[in-house]
Amino acid sequence: MKFAFFDTKSYDIASFEKYGLESGIEFTFFETKLNRDTVSLANGYDGVCVFVNDTVDAEVIDQLYNMGVKAIALRCAGYNNVDVRHAFGKVHIFHVPAYSPYAVAEHAIAMLLTSIRRTHKAYIRTKDHNFSLSGLTGFDLHGKTVGVIGTGRIGRVFIDICKGFGMNVLAYDKFPIENSGINYVTLDEIFERSDIISLHCPLTDETHHMIDANAIDKMKKGVVIINTSRGALIDAEELLRGIKSRKVGAACLDVYEEESDVFFEDFSGHIIDDDTLARLISMPNVLVTSHQAFLTEEALNNIAETTVKNIVDFFTNDYCENELCYRCGNTESCKNQRKKCF
Repeated sequence: MKFAFFDTKSYDIASFEKYGLESGIEFTFFETKLNRDTVSLANGYDGVCVFVNDTVDAEVIDQLYNMGVKAIALRCAGYNNVDVRHAFGKVHIFHVPAYSPYAVAEHAIAMLLTSIRRTHKAYIRTKDHNFSLSGLTGFDLHGKTVGVIGTGRIGRVFIDICKGFGMNVLAYDKFPIENSGINYVTLDEIFERSDIISLHCPLTDETHHMIDANAIDKMKKGVVIINTSRGALIDAEELLRGIKSRKVGAACLDVYEEESDVFFEDFSGHIIDDDTLARLISMPNVLVTSHQAFLTEEALNNIAETTVKNIVDFFTNDYCENELCYRCGNTESCKNQRKKCF
């Protein structure tokens, strides 16, 4: 089995080479992202392995299909960058539904603590032998109300951590988990009652720009917004307006709507063309990390192991439990089919 591996980073190679070698998969690692200009690199391969910022639209899928590529192995959970509907009947797609919910949830908490306790600013000061505490006053998490949007694996781990801090947890999910002990409320209640709001839901047509001007207007003055899910959950321009009007007290962003041309790359010494991102980074109460939440040794190992297992199951057992399709209009409907989706 030969797979073209796109958008390769140094930390990807060791684990994928290890599991690939053990399973008879030959990975060819390309630094470039998959898109309509680079798709020809996949010619002669059985499949492609892609990440969150690769472009797998209808045009790319058609070219992969015409080249005889049989599978698209996502090494991530989200698949909003893939036209799953168009791929049905042409190319099989599988993903990694869970790799380390702890990695992402813990990063969200790390960003929150860094932001509200100003530890990043204190670190820079003391490096310059400045030991002043002026401007470093934060606030306790204990007793604060946190609104968690999305109660999948990551959201539930985040909730557990927040409870450990003695926080009052509210949650919203389109599909609440019964008998979970989670205090579910409406989305408007999340906006109106929360001191801190953390996003842990997938990006869909329904959740696109769920944090917009209308949502921000309903929030408490000084609210802290955390996003470690997908950038387009937040309307970045409206977030900027909320920050400038002092309605939003702080923002912790590990993802950004237009991140694909910026994140994961080194632009130090260069001017960033994205004015919105540049303005966000310039704000003293905005903390940005470049889609880093997943990046732990445990998560990288689990991603490689599951991705390789998906490939092996598909090509040797004629079935992969993590396949995505549109058989029933539901991208994950084949999980109970015990067969390929087409």
